[in-house]
Amino acid sequence: MKIGIDARGAIWYRGTGIGTYTYQLLHNLRQRPEKNNYRLFWPGEEYTSLEPANKEEFMLVEMGEKYWREQYLPQTIKTEGIDLYHVPQNGLGLPKPKSCLNLVTIHDLIPYLYPETTGRKYLNSFIQEMPKVMEQADHIITVSQCSKRDIVDIFAYPPENISVIPEAAEPIYRLLDKNTCKEKLRQIYGIEQDFILYVGGFGPRKNVKGLLVAYALAQKELAKKYLLVCPGSWQKEGNQLEDLLGVLGNEKQVILPGYVPVEHMPLFYRAAAVFVYPSFYEGFGLPPLEAMACGTPVISANTSSLPEVLEDAALLISPYDTRQIAEAICLVLNNPDLALRLSESGIKKTRQYSWRETAAQTAALYQKILET
Repeated sequence: MKIGIDARGAIWYRGTGIGTYTYQLLHNLRQRPEKNNYRLFWPGEEYTSLEPANKEEFMLVEMGEKYWREQYLPQTIKTEGIDLYHVPQNGLGLPKPKSCLNLVTIHDLIPYLYPETTGRKYLNSFIQEMPKVMEQADHIITVSQCSKRDIVDIFAYPPENISVIPEAAEPIYRLLDKNTCKEKLRQIYGIEQDFILYVGGFGPRKNVKGLLVAYALAQKELAKKYLLVCPGSWQKEGNQLEDLLGVLGNEKQVILPGYVPVEHMPLFYRAAAVFVYPSFYEGFGLPPLEAMACGTPVISANTSSLPEVLEDAALLISPYDTRQIAEAICLVLNNPDLALRLSESGIKKTRQYSWRETAAQTAALYQKILET
């Protein structure tokens, strides 16, 4: 079988859920025993950092998006005799016209469900392209039963043509020595105090405002003081969140390290006293699994796919109730036995997910689609 894969997200979106998915899928597919001939498509030499066994796997091209999709891809797919083309980033980037069987991974339909939380450019592109993606896709992979229901409900796409293949925490997220991680964070980021951790975006859907309010409430009930650490870029939401911190009067207790390289993230997860994820909606939600893999107790929203993915390994709360979030923070931090139980159950839960299994199920699906 000759299978083409749009591999651009492996670097373009590294550090996001889609970027992690693309990178780990490619890496683990290449470890598989099947004799598939994978052709990885992307523009730019920087992608050779994936270290292919055979440089001919890679189609290195630099060109505009329109020419890429409408001329280069269809022509190359035909010339190369590719049987199946897989687009991992929500199907955006399918060749026009259709040149072979198409498989897409749709992680979520957030622009349809929460349009007010999506940037205008991406929203317009997504709304415009997704109906065409549904028409062209011979099969869809999605990452949770929750996302599958959304695809069926919104587009009436045949459920039998949707396969749910979950994601996993990357191997770098594991049990490290906690004191070593704390010391490295002190040296690199100047963080010396115990802290609560949040990792994720800062848009309205992520409910960071609710977390900041809950943190202010919890500080009054905690047995000792904890910082709140939020790695990442505030982007356009920064002013509103900083204004809220000013109103709450706890600017000095909320640490904003800014962009953090992927290799430093295990330090934050492992050193944290608790990880809090109050997002209103997630197609899968990798950060809680990453925290669990590092042995950190997790408090998570009870919405969308999160209960399905985490089950009873996390303390589930309503993201719409800031008082409930605050109470959960206090409950875990003031109760070492509960924190330990959540840590142990979280580690056990993450063992149910692996990128090796994700790649195995995806490779089996490639075979099934082509045989059918």
